[in-house]
Amino acid sequence: MICSLLEYIVEIYFFPGLKEHWWISNVGLVLVVIGEIIRKLAIVTAGRAFTHLIKRYHEDHHKLVTHGVYRYTRHPGYCGFFIWSVGTQIMLCNPLSTLAFAVVVLRFFQQRIPYEEYFLQQFFGSEYEDYSRRTSSGIPFLK
Repeated sequence: MICSLLEYIVEIYFFPGLKEHWWISNVGLVLVVIGEIIRKLAIVTAGRAFTHLIKRYHEDHHKLVTHGVYRYTRHPGYCGFFIWSVGTQIMLCNPLSTLAFAVVVLRFFQQRIPYEEYFLQQFFGSEYEDYSRRTSSGIPFLK
């Protein structure tokens, strides 16, 4: 975030024309709103199953959520966060930070999702395998 702020300040000082493309900012704003909606729908739909920590042990209340926004993607919370984070930088017309945010967040999810899915497969077995075949991860370049 600090790099994003620095990029914005440097570019507005040295290249103010870069920050005057309102249609680009508006596209970024739309992405921010869409990403936030997707993430909030994921949280509400999953209920108690949604946590910020990866569960390594199956709990009795832990059920595989496949309805609502989860019908379309296995990781809508991550998908929403990815869209939101990249959208914030597009909204600010920060080309370097847009690319950096996309790479960093993509890399983070490329490591986190396989780890999380390992445990989901342990918890739900063939039910999760079938579900993962029917849906995408919601993250670009990640099955």
